[in-house]
Amino acid sequence: MRYLTTNAAPPTTLRGIADHSWQPRGLCHGMDPADADELFFPTPRAHAQITEAKATCGRCPVRQACLDYALDNDLRHGIWGGLTETERRPWHNGVAQRMDYRRIRATFMGRDVHLSQAERETVVLHAYVRGWSAERLAYTLRLDLDWAKDLMRNAAHTVDDRDRYWGLFDTNEDGQVRSETAPATAGVFGRAA
Repeated sequence: MRYLTTNAAPPTTLRGIADHSWQPRGLCHGMDPADADELFFPTPRAHAQITEAKATCGRCPVRQACLDYALDNDLRHGIWGGLTETERRPWHNGVAQRMDYRRIRATFMGRDVHLSQAERETVVLHAYVRGWSAERLAYTLRLDLDWAKDLMRNAAHTVDDRDRYWGLFDTNEDGQVRSETAPATAGVFGRAA
């Protein structure tokens, strides 16, 4: 008979800020600290130790959470998530542009997750389009209210520029939408309203 435990979070869930609940599920958890240091922090030419550490990480159920932890906390030394320092370097260089829509959805659901700069900008744009107030954005992203107001103002300009320059609406010199080119909204049965 197979027993299911309810105290461990499924491995596909996102980590919140300061959430270390994934660490006890790692294969390296409980190792002797000296052995772990020797295995996961090898010298650059210790190929046997690097291979052994990567084999351990390859079987680990929390490898992705370990890599995310190393990237979020700017850990540049050692083997994290099955990648060496050299292999993680491109990931560290692009961490500000990382875009994970699971994190954005989790933010809108009220989770406190670590967001990259690109993810934060996307959250601000979506919050503006959804009609959020600056107070709600400040609370969600843990920002100062004045900073949240500035971000919402910039998001409004971005959305207005997008609509203007992408040709979604044809405007006259006064910035008003021309009635003959305004998109018709369909009624209940597909007729123009």
